[in-house]
Amino acid sequence: MLLNNLTDMKPRIFFTIVFFLAVTHSKPLAAQVANDQSKIATGHSKEVVMAGVQPISSRYSQNPWTLVYEGAINKNEKGKVNIHPVTYQLNGIAIAANIYTPSNYDPSKRYAAVVVAHPNGGIKEQTAGLYAQRLAEAGYISIVADAAYQGASGGEPRHTDKPANRVEDIHGMADFITQFAGVDPNRLGVLGICGSGGYTLKAVQSDKRFKAVATLSMFNSGEVRRNGFQNAQLATVQKRLQQAADARAKEKATGEVMYSGVASITDEEIGKTSTDLYREGYEYYYRTHAHPNSTFLYTTSSHLDLMTWDATTQMDLIDQPLLMIAGSKADTKYMTDEAFEKATNAKSKELFLLEGATHIQTYWKQEYVNKAIDKLACFFGKHLQ
Repeated sequence: MLLNNLTDMKPRIFFTIVFFLAVTHSKPLAAQVANDQSKIATGHSKEVVMAGVQPISSRYSQNPWTLVYEGAINKNEKGKVNIHPVTYQLNGIAIAANIYTPSNYDPSKRYAAVVVAHPNGGIKEQTAGLYAQRLAEAGYISIVADAAYQGASGGEPRHTDKPANRVEDIHGMADFITQFAGVDPNRLGVLGICGSGGYTLKAVQSDKRFKAVATLSMFNSGEVRRNGFQNAQLATVQKRLQQAADARAKEKATGEVMYSGVASITDEEIGKTSTDLYREGYEYYYRTHAHPNSTFLYTTSSHLDLMTWDATTQMDLIDQPLLMIAGSKADTKYMTDEAFEKATNAKSKELFLLEGATHIQTYWKQEYVNKAIDKLACFFGKHLQ
């Protein structure tokens, strides 16, 4: 969710949590990230626990697929929803994915399928996995993959976060799942969460294999990188573009990759964060649902692509049915509203509000997840017949 949002917050929110890293090799960086998050997960830092959520330290290490969401599959059983880890190639990069199959899956039958794309900074073992599993419970074959350059997928430099890559990730999941045994390629849907909600809107503008399109807590990464969260950094656009250009120049001249983001954060800093998105995001990603493959670090040079991109351009190209879900109290809801208004040619469109929910609560809170899944099952059931 928050991979590269952190330099976009209002300056008064920050303490010492935004920094740049210069590293020559990705392995030491990955080791440092894993070490930072290991400290959080093993109690070296006091845990911030969401009400009703089991601490990460008692879940991550106990799941055979390192799934960190509540209710996660912990073993494959005949006749039940099963998980199938897979790896495939996308433009020369090894992509790590999980496929979920419904109860009593029979590869000789034909099933509708749903591609689920994870949030910025997220990975397949977090909320995207939760929604993929719940959709499988509703009868769909679902796939969730780590983005190229991120998570368990390959790609160098690590933590590159460019819109073209993220859109291609969605096309790539469609490539793979439509060849999976039992999938009807004419009954393919997609769910994009947070940043991938924006990338999904872009992917489906051209990829008409997707017959139904849904987003959850959509986040327009380009708009926020450019303007700042809630348009708080309009005065520094050119300065930040220069920083990105300088980072690319250094990368090409010396081989050193500059990183932006957050490797760790204290409970005090979390408590002083004023926006729900970031405060609850820190709790989710660094405490209750932390995972060593999930990080807020990203290459500084990625801003060259992010800041010139926007999820809501050419929205008139979307002619598929569109469902956009957002929390009524989400401080990111304005981005869903902007995109929804521009979807003028969608076959049908609906904005569904989860009353009382913030952005991050749609990731994990059972009350809101259940309502979202019920709506998604109804939507895909209608349009993927």
